[in-house]
Amino acid sequence: MTRLQSPQFASVGDVGKRLSEAGYLPDAQISTTVFLADQLGKPLLVEGPGGVGKTELAKAVATATGAELIRLQCYEGLDEARALPTGPIRR
Repeated sequence: MTRLQSPQFASVGDVGKRLSEAGYLPDAQISTTVFLADQLGKPLLVEGPGGVGKTELAKAVATATGAELIRLQCYEGLDEARALPTGPIRR
């Protein structure tokens, strides 16, 4: 397996600092989880009820790493044909 990009964070402390600078105040568990996902080159699945901060975490990680955030609102019955664009992406 080949990594597509190098790690974005130097340490758990770096994650906490950069997410805080992006306006998100992470606890140690969130900082550690983001750091490990980054080091392993794996996606991070965040789940929970509405209003707990999942989207805000994604926005903060995107801001902290300079990545583009593409938000996909998931719901029961959402399939690949509806989720993936077939033409150019409009911004």
